[in-house]
Amino acid sequence: MTETNELRIAVIGAGPAGVYSSDIFLRQLKKLGEELGLGTAARIDLFEKLPVPFGLVRYGVAPDHPSIKFIASALEKTLDNPDIHLYCDVEFGKDVTLDELLERYDAVLFATGAVEDKPLGLPGADLDGVYGAAKFVEWYDGYPTGAREWPLEAEEVAVIGGGNVAMDVARELMRNADDLKERTDIPDNVYEGIKENKARVLHLFIRRGVAQAKFSVQELREMEKLPGVQLIINEDDFDLDEDTIEEAGKDKLTRQMVEELFTIREMAEDMEDDGDVDYEGNTADRKYYVHFNSAPVEVLGEDGKVVGIRVEKTETSADGKMSRTGEFEEYPVQAVYHAIGYKPATAPGIAYDERHAHLANANGDGRITVAAEAGADAAVEVRERLYATGWAKRGPVGLIGSTKSDALLIVTNMLEDLSKAAEGGRVAADRDPESIDRLLESRGVKPIDFAGWKKIDAFERAEGAKEGREHKKVIDPEQMRALAHA
Repeated sequence: MTETNELRIAVIGAGPAGVYSSDIFLRQLKKLGEELGLGTAARIDLFEKLPVPFGLVRYGVAPDHPSIKFIASALEKTLDNPDIHLYCDVEFGKDVTLDELLERYDAVLFATGAVEDKPLGLPGADLDGVYGAAKFVEWYDGYPTGAREWPLEAEEVAVIGGGNVAMDVARELMRNADDLKERTDIPDNVYEGIKENKARVLHLFIRRGVAQAKFSVQELREMEKLPGVQLIINEDDFDLDEDTIEEAGKDKLTRQMVEELFTIREMAEDMEDDGDVDYEGNTADRKYYVHFNSAPVEVLGEDGKVVGIRVEKTETSADGKMSRTGEFEEYPVQAVYHAIGYKPATAPGIAYDERHAHLANANGDGRITVAAEAGADAAVEVRERLYATGWAKRGPVGLIGSTKSDALLIVTNMLEDLSKAAEGGRVAADRDPESIDRLLESRGVKPIDFAGWKKIDAFERAEGAKEGREHKKVIDPEQMRALAHA
């Protein structure tokens, strides 16, 4: 047995939250460790249930986001660190338990993200042709355990949601397959599926107004450049009062989003005036309607299948409060996609806050608690050595920037707690760094490490190069394992 004196940290989840937290922990320890009596040496073992790292960046973002490869590249540089050890294809709660981790690590950090949709909760939500965004995203991103085929028979479709995921889903449903293949790493099954997509009319329904949408400017700019697609908006939605304009102007990102939406309004007018064309002036064969202040209230069906959607017009005040008007309209559609939020994953042995949809943690500080909080001022019992970050900590809100600030907060709390613990935070009984490897081997679990991931990545790049593309995703988990362990 080899004992080491370095701090030992287990991180569950190798998406952005887990990778950023690992990096920030090592950086902050180097900076503050001596002062806190912790020293500056640590080993972080990063456990990921999928055969490959990067979580949301690889499997939760539309493939045509140009920023993905830059984020993935930055995450990969972080993982290429001798103090961070990647254990992909190892599932917490199945391949290794919480008690087994606490025996071997001084602290355990959950960065488990989200893979499930919040339920739609409307009459007709169970009809054939109603889909949660998460499953569709899994399909077009080639998630290892996701669907391999997707029904794209509907000529008229609705997308419900006022955030970036709704925009991604709508954009992929309006995409030209050849254009998408040329620019992205989509696998063959997704290319073939989108090639057969029959959607010609899409309605995007956003419950609140132009100034309350949650789109990023990048999403809007990607929406503006869809070959063969005419954007259609209702000009009345852009009739904003002075209070709303003033409120939107207080926040830089909101102001930029609203300005970009007004640009889209002008584009839509030009597209119509020029004879129903796309952004390049070519004849459009698909129509993309954007409806603000429109709250779907029922999915309409016949013989168990979607035939339409009923929508109530709403009004939104400057402070974002929405009220209903009692005015309804029905639209013929044969498929409905809802992107109204994700539900972060549960973790075996950890309390879950159902109301806020995240792992139970103390007043949002990332320290895992025995039970979900009863209220903001309620006394909470913290479970020592257990932490949460990212969506696991705060619920399914915020982008990469929020994940980074989360990581700094949680790491600060972890270092503070470790510095107060006996023996300078070194509290795990088993300090042999190879102990976890022996445990997994005894169970027949073969982790994929960073070198294994690099083999998968090299193969994907080689396959992409054959088609003049930078990258082409492998989607079969068994093929990933064979490549990684070759």
